[in-house]
Amino acid sequence: MGILIRKKRKIKKWIVICIILGVIALVILGGILFSAPGRREVGRLTFEDVDFKKLRNGIYVGQFTGTKDHFRDTKVQVTIRGGQISDIQILKGAIDKQGKPLELKRGQSIADLFGHVIQSQSLQVDVISGATLTSKAHLKALENALKQAQSE
Repeated sequence: MGILIRKKRKIKKWIVICIILGVIALVILGGILFSAPGRREVGRLTFEDVDFKKLRNGIYVGQFTGTKDHFRDTKVQVTIRGGQISDIQILKGAIDKQGKPLELKRGQSIADLFGHVIQSQSLQVDVISGATLTSKAHLKALENALKQAQSE
């Protein structure tokens, strides 16, 4: 009789474990499906030409706000000095509670991405591999700021 009771307990444990794993799988799947439209939206972002030779000195703020979800909404501030980008600050996006850029992949952050933009004075930079969507959202916010800085 003792063996039969232990087998039943063992079966009940496995049933509980399977139910818990099933619920976890459903939550993960639901999250993936829920965020899919926003991921597609950011993945399809295109960038317009910004004439880096016509940037006016000043401080400009640009943002990207998703229409499908707001997981990757970003806001940046760009400083133009001497007709060139001299500084880019992340106001909203891939930053921690103290305002420092988050490490995204392999020790890289959006600050590294923006460093490449400043160095090349171009939006045509490689995004952070493994953080493509986050990179594109931040670059779009930067593009929107730079459009304001362009002289006509």
